[in-house]
Amino acid sequence: MSKGLPKRSEDYSLWYNELVKRADLAENSPVRGCMVIKPYGYSIWEKMQAELDRMFKETGHTNAYFPLFIPKSYLSKEASHVEGFAKECAVVTHYRLKNAEDGSGVIVDPEAKLEEELIVRPTSETVIWSTYKNWIQSYRDLPLLVNQWANVVRWEMRTRLFLRTAEFLWQEGHTAHSSAKEAMDETVQMMNVYAQFAEEFMALPVVKGRKTANERFAGADETFCIEAMMQDGKALQAGTSHFLGQNFAKAFDVKFATKEGGLDYVWGTSWGVSTRLMGALIMAHSDDNGLVLPPKLAPHQVVIVPIYRGEAELESISIKVKEMMAELRKAGISVKYDDRDTQKPGWKFAEYELKGVPVRIAMGPRDLENGTVEIARRDTLTKETFQLSEMPIAEKIGKLLEEIQNSIYQKAFNFRAEKTTEVNSWDEFVKVLEEKGGFVSAHWDGTTETEEKIKELTKATIRCIPLDQKEESGYCILTGKPSTGRVHFAKAY
Repeated sequence: MSKGLPKRSEDYSLWYNELVKRADLAENSPVRGCMVIKPYGYSIWEKMQAELDRMFKETGHTNAYFPLFIPKSYLSKEASHVEGFAKECAVVTHYRLKNAEDGSGVIVDPEAKLEEELIVRPTSETVIWSTYKNWIQSYRDLPLLVNQWANVVRWEMRTRLFLRTAEFLWQEGHTAHSSAKEAMDETVQMMNVYAQFAEEFMALPVVKGRKTANERFAGADETFCIEAMMQDGKALQAGTSHFLGQNFAKAFDVKFATKEGGLDYVWGTSWGVSTRLMGALIMAHSDDNGLVLPPKLAPHQVVIVPIYRGEAELESISIKVKEMMAELRKAGISVKYDDRDTQKPGWKFAEYELKGVPVRIAMGPRDLENGTVEIARRDTLTKETFQLSEMPIAEKIGKLLEEIQNSIYQKAFNFRAEKTTEVNSWDEFVKVLEEKGGFVSAHWDGTTETEEKIKELTKATIRCIPLDQKEESGYCILTGKPSTGRVHFAKAY
């Protein structure tokens, strides 16, 4: 199954693209720039979605749904917001088709032009804040904590499965508050929720930080982010949360009666993650043999493969396997029994290695006789013979899954540490970017002009101003002007 998979060291981009397809995660759709998420890939997204949804609800949020189409005039109400998304918007201009008179097919009916064009949702701030105007009248209506699971369209010309597509799945939280402090607390809280999810479930260490003014979300006063390091040394933004201030409330005249009896504009936030997380998961942990999935997000944490000759041996093995499966499932471990007779065990082993199943158990007639099974780990590709009388199989596998989850995280953490370099001069900065990659921690003079010049010269951007940034006097690597702390630069997706 994994034979012929390109090697990361030879062509990382090709390796990624081929792995996504061969592991049955997704494929290109007939619509340019869009993708079909296949059942196995969608199963991983469902597990991500379920855990995030649980975490959101534990912090008091509830789900709602808002329209896919947004009147063009709504985007015009917040100038910086429309400027940020203008080049990415898909626009609906007509509402009807008709058959061509020459019989060549259907055409747009020129008589069916919309009075006002509709924008296919690139993000929902405008339509949601126009709705909040009807929902919020008093401080008693606040805070309003709403999340939406949806799809969005951002017209991309250069696409890559999961990482950048014209249409993608995501969640977007939109909350309203009676004070700036409450809104900022919410913004930081959701950044921390994302970081917790990335580290505890994706086994992906992240850097928490603030975006520069140049990199903020369009229309926000402040943007927080979590940044992760991929195996090719490039950074990937895994989640953002935005302090909107009162910008959108003022644009849509969303006011509330305060406790003191006056009127004030509502303070807002927004936050989101997308199926781009799938790309991060693939690139952070997988190897030249295929996917490596953290157990907490694997569709099947365990697969059991029987090794047999004839129906009699299969029947005897299956009786024991079903006992093990019941024990594993009772312990909350997801398990699949692959007793297909259309493929040999070796083929199945390669298939599940490619698909990243964390643990594989094999049982043959000799194992049945000896009371053993062979247990293989996907992360290390090691095997062991396990005596079933040593401890309950669910206890053994439970401990092993926990060990694998921790091991995958630690490997990624060590890699990020090795790929994070402090530099103090321009020559050193360029050398590290070109030869080593990763996060480059350097001084910056705080100006947008310098930030853009560095990007122009090196293609590296300021990924974030780390929240744990220590005050440190220094000089900007490009201009030599004074700086009070280091920021993280990197080339990114």
